[in-house]
Amino acid sequence: MTRCSGDRGQVGGIEALPFGFFVFMSITLFLANVWGVVDAKLAVTSASREAARAFAEAPTLADGQADAEARAMEALTAFGRAGDRATIEAPSLAGGFARCERVTVAVRYEVPALRIPFIGGLGSMTTVRSTSTELIDPFRDGLDGEATC
Repeated sequence: MTRCSGDRGQVGGIEALPFGFFVFMSITLFLANVWGVVDAKLAVTSASREAARAFAEAPTLADGQADAEARAMEALTAFGRAGDRATIEAPSLAGGFARCERVTVAVRYEVPALRIPFIGGLGSMTTVRSTSTELIDPFRDGLDGEATC
């Protein structure tokens, strides 16, 4: 039995292992960040829907604005999102707080371009936005005017 001396017994292509690991980790990070944007979109959609509904069900304009913001923050918190990156636009009403008026609420959330576990978000922010609309109930008590819708 003879022993090989030199490089004749070395396996060729060993440098492909670190490169393959690097490619695998890059794709995994990319997919995790894509899922972060999709999850943020789901959270923002839920928050805008809840805010519009809370505003439409409120007894007064001032209560509606406070309820809308509180309900949107609760929805974002339920999805595990921090409220410091969220922007809740004030509900817009075309004709004031009256029956059959359309309430529109928009919520924005900033998602970092790259989020690494235990380190946090890096890079520029991507804005995820959702808008929801509700009608103030035409048959509810306590509001002036007639139902015209």
